[in-house]
Amino acid sequence: MKDTYSFIAVFTFAEDGISIEFPDLPGCLPCAQTHDEALHNAQEALGLHLFGMEQDGETIPAPSPINKITLKKNQVPALISVYMPLVRNQVQTTSVKKTLTIPAWLNALAEKNNINFSQTLQTALKDMLQAEK
Repeated sequence: MKDTYSFIAVFTFAEDGISIEFPDLPGCLPCAQTHDEALHNAQEALGLHLFGMEQDGETIPAPSPINKITLKKNQVPALISVYMPLVRNQVQTTSVKKTLTIPAWLNALAEKNNINFSQTLQTALKDMLQAEK
């Protein structure tokens, strides 16, 4: 896994917004309304797409040189770069909402004692899995 990736994004400008594609990465197709939003969304989508490829064990292709990208009249190329350690950290430390079921008597007792359910579950899972991340 590399720390930094750079790929060409093709911005297609239309009356209803900007669509973005990465010719080397089929399925990575963000969109936006403004140029600034397009740059931001392209970088975010690229990072998440590459993270998914890494997690799935897929081979990340070498980027095509810009002179090999074919453009139409309403399209503009842009070089988009991502620093993957930041993307990986952000994805892996994002909180995930979980729904769980416990007996009513246990819920009442925990609430009476001001138990933080999220913190308690995290602590228990870390202990059970011997994980310290």
